[in-house]
Amino acid sequence: MTKLSVNINKIATIRNARGGNMPNVLQAALDCESFGAQGITVHPRPDERHIRYSDVREIKPAISTEFNIEGNPIPSFIELVLEVRPAQVTLVPDAHDAITSNAGWDTIKNRDFLTDICSRFKKAGIRTSIFVDPDPVMVEGASACGADRVELYTEAYARNYAKNREEAIAPYVAAALKARECGLGLNAGHDLSLGNLRYFVQSIDWTDEVSIGHALICDALYMGLEKSIQAYLAEINFF
Repeated sequence: MTKLSVNINKIATIRNARGGNMPNVLQAALDCESFGAQGITVHPRPDERHIRYSDVREIKPAISTEFNIEGNPIPSFIELVLEVRPAQVTLVPDAHDAITSNAGWDTIKNRDFLTDICSRFKKAGIRTSIFVDPDPVMVEGASACGADRVELYTEAYARNYAKNREEAIAPYVAAALKARECGLGLNAGHDLSLGNLRYFVQSIDWTDEVSIGHALICDALYMGLEKSIQAYLAEINFF
């Protein structure tokens, strides 16, 4: 069964816009759990414009579902992950000033670096996922780096879904088949929404986890957080 991990970065963005502790990021993580989410995802960036390193430290001991920390493995990020020891770390090659993640790793050019990082995290007992574009070569490269999973960057799928969903999903199916062939677990994320999620999971039903933040939090403004999470779970568990 595909699991839903809720990315709570946007909740932290709202808090940081005003200062103080409203909305309460830790309480939001606990609420997501109680409303049925099977994981919590955070993506701390060096400027802490949304999730702060202190949030990560506070959330980990408080939640009981899977904790996934995403980010570019710069030294401070590596230290944080090794200190907190989440269930999963997702390596994302975003620049320090990136508004949001906008590309997957080139796992061939960065093989030595990623192999070292994967080794360090796996020795600490942390499942390691590498964020990649839907390219079987990059997926195979992630396997060669020692990753446990890949996360497919689904922006292109979401962008092209309305034009031709069969064409939009095709490269993701190819990449997902390569992941399964390599013995890798499979995650997916970025711009997945109530409008396109079901078809993705239906087409690639061995997807282990989807990480969804922006669209889910936007829906929660109208539906409420609990109903929004339940709606996303319904799109995953449609069969």
